[in-house]
Amino acid sequence: MGKLFVTLPSMGESINEATLTSWLKDVGDKIEIDESIVEVSTDKVDSDVPSEVSGILVEKKFKVNDVIKVGEIIAVIDSENMQAAGDEDLEVNKTELTNEAIIEDKTETIDLSKPEEITVPKEILDVVEEPVFKEKVDTHKNEIDDTLSSKYLSPLVRSIAKKENVSDDELLIINGTGEKGRITKNDILSFISSRNENKNKIPKNEINQLKKVNEVGLENEIISEMTRIQKITSEHMVESYKKSVHVQSFVEADVTELWNWYSKNKNEFLDTYNTKLTLTPIFISAVIRALSDFPILNSSVENDKIITKKRINIGMATALEGGNLIVPVIKDANHLNLAGLAKSVNDLSTRARQNQLQPDDTKDGTYTVTNIGNFGSIMGTPIINQPQVGIIAFGVIRKMPSVIETSNGDFLGIRRKVILTHSYDHRIINGAVGGNFVKHVSDYLENWEANTKLS
Repeated sequence: MGKLFVTLPSMGESINEATLTSWLKDVGDKIEIDESIVEVSTDKVDSDVPSEVSGILVEKKFKVNDVIKVGEIIAVIDSENMQAAGDEDLEVNKTELTNEAIIEDKTETIDLSKPEEITVPKEILDVVEEPVFKEKVDTHKNEIDDTLSSKYLSPLVRSIAKKENVSDDELLIINGTGEKGRITKNDILSFISSRNENKNKIPKNEINQLKKVNEVGLENEIISEMTRIQKITSEHMVESYKKSVHVQSFVEADVTELWNWYSKNKNEFLDTYNTKLTLTPIFISAVIRALSDFPILNSSVENDKIITKKRINIGMATALEGGNLIVPVIKDANHLNLAGLAKSVNDLSTRARQNQLQPDDTKDGTYTVTNIGNFGSIMGTPIINQPQVGIIAFGVIRKMPSVIETSNGDFLGIRRKVILTHSYDHRIINGAVGGNFVKHVSDYLENWEANTKLS
């Protein structure tokens, strides 16, 4: 049997690592071809890693919650379908046994009556260079001790706490009524009385939460840790600002004719194509046309090189439950008609919210669109999705009083308008190009014809 090293595959552009969320197989389990071994998660998508061969799982390289770099070995499989690997790879267990045998053999030859003549073999030194067992540090206890040290407890209070078995965790959640928040005798007796009446200790999760609140002396605030996705997203956003020189251009578009066409045809569109028509695919269609006019916006920057992409792959920012954000990608969007765009938008957004996206669904985006008008926002200044060089945000469509120019003079009227915000990388996109691009998007929307075909 040969060895297969299962590595973390590429998870998409700008994704260099993933977090191991769960093992689907244990050491000794039989693995079939294409059977999933482990589940991983990134800031963009949750996925699993399958095996390319059948065999036996012999080693796990990482634990749950470990962060794995792309290309790193996750697991080792003894495959039934591969030729035997080199002796070095195949004889791991034998090597370990050999080392143990050497130690045992050398030990038997040591003459304890002549300690000055004892020499320790290098093999033994290599094994015992680092201690096998290290003292386990109770970080939780250290944190509690540090917090209690800053929270004065009188000898009387400590004595009562010890007598009534009040834990350190419980002491942390007692709100002291004394000077500077000190816990008085009445405070701890009241707590003990309340605890005994309930006959149950406060749930651990509640203790931990209240502990955090009291540590900062705020009783009316809830302090919580950022989620893993929030932490990763935060890092990516900060990195984007470090790499790109963000500049914004703003345009207000009159989309009255577009709105009237949309309102008139959306029901027929649903009946014809069995998919819902929203404003997002319409906006994307205008962006695609503008990208054809300004291909430099369909680029990326790598070191000192500008890479202009021939494919137009539109990333669409999608909000998830819990406040997280993901950007699935419509591949070759310039080859899709309006119906094709609508189906792609609906499919990707649905699977994103159901956590059913695959790694390929978030790869290879060349330009990003975000429809912040879905949340009632008038406008926004989006952050560039690396390694792209531009992103456009569409605000909410509003009824606005406007000056309407006609051959018979100007007059006031009510029009539907939307603000477009274009964020672009000023390293390669100057203001003229960035501004003209978003103006072209606006023009395509404003010139939407009432007789535009549904397809």
